[in-house]
Amino acid sequence: QVQLVESGGGLVQPGGSLRLSCAASGSTFSIYAMGWYRQAPGKQRELVARIFGGDTKYADSVKGRFTISRDNSKNMNMVYLQMNSLKLEDTAVYYCNGEATSGGYGMDYWGKGTLVTVSS
Repeated sequence: QVQLVESGGGLVQPGGSLRLSCAASGSTFSIYAMGWYRQAPGKQRELVARIFGGDTKYADSVKGRFTISRDNSKNMNMVYLQMNSLKLEDTAVYYCNGEATSGGYGMDYWGKGTLVTVSS
């Protein structure tokens, strides 16, 4: 089992920045990719950014503004999302995701989410 806990959400003005953090614990050795998703009111959950090894993938709407990174050093298993030049439409609950394998099966783990509100 893997547990994911997000932090760093909050209220920010348009053009501002936030850094989200996700701490993974448990069977983290089974995780091969991590990512951030978001869900705005009335909309489906969507991929924001994903990191797999040294490769990253971003939604078109956040390219050039958001950066995903991962820290596996010194018994830490963290993933971050640096969000710059925030827009009103970035308002959403942001979820940390971990993709893992267990017994040959693929597993998806989710955090409970952290709310990001962009408002003037």
